[in-house]
Amino acid sequence: MSHTSAGYSIIIRLRYPDAPKFLGMITSVIGTEGGSIGAVDVVSSRQGLITRDFTVNASNVEHGERIAQTLKSLEDVTVVNISDRVFLMHLGGKLEIHPRVPIKTRDDLSMAYTPGVARVCTAIANEPDDSFRLTIRRNTIAVVSDGSAVLGLGNIGPRAAMPVMEGKAILFKEFANVDAFPICLQTQDVEEIIQIVKALEPTFGGINLEDISAPRCVEIEERLSKEMEIPVFHDDQHGTAIVVYAALFNALKLIGKSPNAIRVVVNGAGAAGAAVTRLLMEMGIQHIIVCDRQGAISTKREELNVLKKWLAEHTNQQAVEGDLKSVLVGADVFIGVSSPNLLQRENIKTMAKDPIIFALANPDPEITPAEAAPHVKVMATGRSDYPNQINNVLCFPGLFRGLLDVRAREINLPMKIAAAQAIAEIIPSDELHADYIIPSVFDPRCADAVALAVSQVAIETGAARKGHAAI
Repeated sequence: MSHTSAGYSIIIRLRYPDAPKFLGMITSVIGTEGGSIGAVDVVSSRQGLITRDFTVNASNVEHGERIAQTLKSLEDVTVVNISDRVFLMHLGGKLEIHPRVPIKTRDDLSMAYTPGVARVCTAIANEPDDSFRLTIRRNTIAVVSDGSAVLGLGNIGPRAAMPVMEGKAILFKEFANVDAFPICLQTQDVEEIIQIVKALEPTFGGINLEDISAPRCVEIEERLSKEMEIPVFHDDQHGTAIVVYAALFNALKLIGKSPNAIRVVVNGAGAAGAAVTRLLMEMGIQHIIVCDRQGAISTKREELNVLKKWLAEHTNQQAVEGDLKSVLVGADVFIGVSSPNLLQRENIKTMAKDPIIFALANPDPEITPAEAAPHVKVMATGRSDYPNQINNVLCFPGLFRGLLDVRAREINLPMKIAAAQAIAEIIPSDELHADYIIPSVFDPRCADAVALAVSQVAIETGAARKGHAAI
């Protein structure tokens, strides 16, 4: 039976005779249809009829509709209303702005606005870096997207991408007390995006690029990083790479394999796949083959884009050819940042002893844990309903917390490695387990550990404006 999720949660309001048998019958029907009941609430009871709200988790939209349709067929049971809890949460958006200072008196107004504010403006004009101390720059980043590569949805444009960017902003605040504002741009032109983001620099302490298609996202990030005096981070690339590094570091420690002795197959040659590969090379992994839809990438291939040319030159030194399933034979590790259901159990059985599988396609992995489990030593996915969730939220809130705390100018490679090591080290060696190689996204230690590691390295590498926490 498929996993149910709050992501497909509905509230079904039912009215029926106030007799004990009906509640049992209704819950039984929901269970038989594979729904998971989260709550049952009484709405009203009058004239021998009772109205209740049933909160039900389904496995997808069609599953929820099927449950509702079955309930409609019950005699003496009326379906009053069906609400999608996800849409209810998004009504009016998920963010609002609150003042940090009260405006209750004339004195408050005089200090927060005119005439007092003029003295603060003059101070910043005389010393521009004071904007990090005296404005929201101290704790605010921009989450910028053009909506061209939204996870699982593709190029849906800036308006449709906004709910994702709002969600990202909430995660920044909840996990690391970083204020983040979503900015979705009505352009997918590389030069226009670069110029717009550069023009935003006086308002923010950092830029998080999100859901911008490859290879454009690589050029945009590289250009902005060079041309701006605040850190720029494309989370789809580097956040993924950092968390994969942490998880693989612990998985290898658990099974006793050395990074320089293993062979890794990465499936997916986009921005995330390239970033993962680059960072794993920093771990000391020397034998990596990256595959795209046409198979292994090597110097024998022609008509490669910029990302794939770099991969061809720096990986697959033996120029191995073949499709994903053939190059997977004998590999120690599979990392998928690609498409669902690409592998079967038979493919996993061809890998080396104690294989590690990171099937990170979302929402459906390259192979499910249920199918792979008998033949793998360690399994990870991008989903929250399986063990070992590789989730960028383990990285980006703490990363930006550390950057803002020391008013960093940039994000460099040592900071990324420090963030990955900090995540990995949250789990002591004696607590590592096949189902526990990466902390939970709700582990309160994670953001603090990453922030501290990143801020220290920023100071050590000269990327910080401050030598101690700003907040």
